[in-house]
Amino acid sequence: MAKIRVLVADDHTVVRKGLRMLLADEDSVEIVGEAADGQEALEKIPETKPDVVILDISMPRLSGIEAAKAIAQQYSTVKALIFSMHNNQDYILKSVESGAAGYLLKDTDKEEILLALQKVSQGDKYFPPTISSVFVDALLGRSRGRTATRGNDDSPLSKLSRKERQILTMIAEGLNSREIAEKLNLSIRTVTNHRANMLRKTKVKNTVELVRIAVEEKKS
Repeated sequence: MAKIRVLVADDHTVVRKGLRMLLADEDSVEIVGEAADGQEALEKIPETKPDVVILDISMPRLSGIEAAKAIAQQYSTVKALIFSMHNNQDYILKSVESGAAGYLLKDTDKEEILLALQKVSQGDKYFPPTISSVFVDALLGRSRGRTATRGNDDSPLSKLSRKERQILTMIAEGLNSREIAEKLNLSIRTVTNHRANMLRKTKVKNTVELVRIAVEEKKS
């Protein structure tokens, strides 16, 4: 099995070296490079050919969120994983908007880092339980006194059934179709059909767009 190639971007040398040391003995991961800011990370992608770029948020020249957006636009096969000390709603939601495949807090453990790298390198999302409530709140519209009234009927999310909202929430938490099927005791085909129906009902291109819509509604 090929190793997951990882580029680490953080303006603190101790964080970069710490991650390198932490993952050095892992057969499934290879640290292919380091960068001190988001701009340097972008410049090193063609040379290092990473599968995943781990990005701090607060960096000089180009922030992690800005770098994640650029990676999503310029490198379709490279995934951005935000690695931050900030358990902050705005940062988390901005990371989703930027196209980042996941978000980890810096107080996490080695096992969760490995799980996140595996998930995002396979094309899935990863957001740990400690912050997934942000997405649940956004997707269900529980923000600043918003209620399920007729005033929300124009929202694309209002067209979704309760089961579809449940599945969308689980997608936002980082689960793939197989995992959702197992948790809800459904077939993978049924989950796939629900996902297709969500896109058809809301007339958006993908579930990431749905999450972005929920984020915008949360801000309004």
